[in-house]
Amino acid sequence: MSAGTGTPTRSGPTSAVPGTAAFVTAVEHALTEFFATRREAVAELGPVFVESVTALESFVLRGGKRTRPGFAWMGWLGAGGDPAGVEGAAVLRACSALELVQACALIHDDIIDCSRTRRRFPTVHVDFEQRHRDSAWAGDSAHYGESVAILLGDLALAWADDMVHSAGLDPAALARFAPVWSRMRTEVLGGQLLDVHGEASGDESVAAALRINRYKTAAYTVERPLHLGAALADAGPELVTAYRTYGTDIGTAFQLRDDLLGVFGDPAVTGKPSGDDLREGKRTVLVAEALQRATETNPAAAGKLRAEIGTDLSEEQVGELRALLIELGAVEAVEARITALTDQGLTAIDASSATPEAKTRLREMALAATRRAA
Repeated sequence: MSAGTGTPTRSGPTSAVPGTAAFVTAVEHALTEFFATRREAVAELGPVFVESVTALESFVLRGGKRTRPGFAWMGWLGAGGDPAGVEGAAVLRACSALELVQACALIHDDIIDCSRTRRRFPTVHVDFEQRHRDSAWAGDSAHYGESVAILLGDLALAWADDMVHSAGLDPAALARFAPVWSRMRTEVLGGQLLDVHGEASGDESVAAALRINRYKTAAYTVERPLHLGAALADAGPELVTAYRTYGTDIGTAFQLRDDLLGVFGDPAVTGKPSGDDLREGKRTVLVAEALQRATETNPAAAGKLRAEIGTDLSEEQVGELRALLIELGAVEAVEARITALTDQGLTAIDASSATPEAKTRLREMALAATRRAA
């Protein structure tokens, strides 16, 4: 971990724009400072915990576009927040805490999905599985790796709260922030549970897949971060409503793009093996659209999809399923939904009272989120 004294360093406010290298650097600086403040407490538990937390810090700081802090920061700026004011640095630290929520979600999601890589590195549970194996310790290496990763994900979520409360927000701002933060955490965990249940129960409906997208991804990726920024700026209800409409639509479109990349993405760009979503049996909107069409028009294709999705597919089988998804019109349907949702979200923000600069930037962020290749 980085050296620290246990007291946050009060770095100056930043006017860095979300999506730029300067903003990413500012968020990562805030996260590095926070990890430094945990050094003393972590050291008291001994070298095993120090090593594990070092791995968590590396995971948090290893790449990423810092999308969630970016939307929260822009929500604050768009509601009149002044980055040159005394509260700017505190707001940035509070927004940066979203990356710890994200770390928790990713670490646990990788366990649930049995994913072996993340951003071209071993996932946290695989990393600790290998450490166990290399050390020839007692017990099952895979179980050890998953156990450590669960605990580190929990720690990241707990420390997200700590980072918010140590950010230096004034009491009134923190009081407005807290209920939105609480709701967001409930939604992302609830969305994850809906996802697990959907796969186990075999729910094939588009509605179920969209509901999972709404709560597992959209709520904590775009909608609630914007809402958090608005709460910090004490925005009025009309702007909050516009932010939430934009956030739900753009956040859902973001996940739909992710669904397409999970099947058709270039592993060299995405950092994950292509076709993994099919092997894992994820009940995405893409798969739901294909099953709905196949059930109505092509029973043989429906049977193939149901029989093969969620199995250890070869590259050839993945290629056949890709072709089937295109042939059934599922890819076209998802692309059309992404376009419609993006247009709806942009209409909501254009009609809002957000600052002109924020409207321009939110339009750019929406297009970057929904047209990305990774």
